[in-house]
Amino acid sequence: MMLNKILIAATALLLPLSTIAQDMKGASVTKGGLKYRMIIDKPGGKTPEVGDYVKMHLSYTVDDSVLYSSRQLNNNEPVEFQLMKPNFNGDITEGFMEMTAGDSAILFVPVDSLIKQGTPVLPWMKRGSGQHIVYRIVMVDVKSMEQMKRYRDEMTKQQKVIDDRKLQDYFKKNNIKARKTESGLYYSIERDGDGKLPQKDSNVYVNYTGRTLDGKVFDSNVDPKFMHVEPFKFMLGAGQVIKGWDIGVALFKKGTKGTLYIPSGLAYGPNSPDPNKIPANGVLIFDVEVLKK
Repeated sequence: MMLNKILIAATALLLPLSTIAQDMKGASVTKGGLKYRMIIDKPGGKTPEVGDYVKMHLSYTVDDSVLYSSRQLNNNEPVEFQLMKPNFNGDITEGFMEMTAGDSAILFVPVDSLIKQGTPVLPWMKRGSGQHIVYRIVMVDVKSMEQMKRYRDEMTKQQKVIDDRKLQDYFKKNNIKARKTESGLYYSIERDGDGKLPQKDSNVYVNYTGRTLDGKVFDSNVDPKFMHVEPFKFMLGAGQVIKGWDIGVALFKKGTKGTLYIPSGLAYGPNSPDPNKIPANGVLIFDVEVLKK
């Protein structure tokens, strides 16, 4: 499981053997051999299967010290991911599959099992040492693929309404007249070009400046401080840029200078590439000039 490899590589979390022995008292064992102990076992509910989506709080400890905590690293929010097939007998995925929403558990994975199946470990994690990596889990939610699809569709629908309201307020406040496309993207043209409209799969060269609704510039290829002052080239409609660019730039003839107002669903959605610059579900504004190259 990729999550297993990433987290182990990031930090190894061990407990003294005496503490592990105490925590293991009353532990159950999965068919694959993973030892786990339920702390809270709520009746009913759906246990996840491969392909389902799980949302959980996840932490690792050494004695009483917390070395990793999804609460701390994810702004007290649970992490969410799709459950993949266990990589080996005793993989932590087997423990996830024993839990339902509202459950909490401790999972114990021997270092030897990880070394045997090739998972990278830190130098002081030795074969034959009896060491265990201990996972503390609070399962928040379990959704099937179909449930997740319906949930995401509903969230997307609601976000479209929110984004459009934000843009309408922005236009009114700044006295901007912008045209709306069927996709929900808005655009305005400052200078109309005299060239042809770019075609799908053609190379397009542009100058641009990107900013958030509050006016903060997060990227530009015309401002030297961003250190890439040269025309930006991409293939139109090939998915090399955010959807808002593929849709919006296709409306600009060569030589056109204008602005794209891109709702979050056509930008980065909830998955910002840099939360310090672009907020989750951020509406983005790009001043764009399509060059005559």
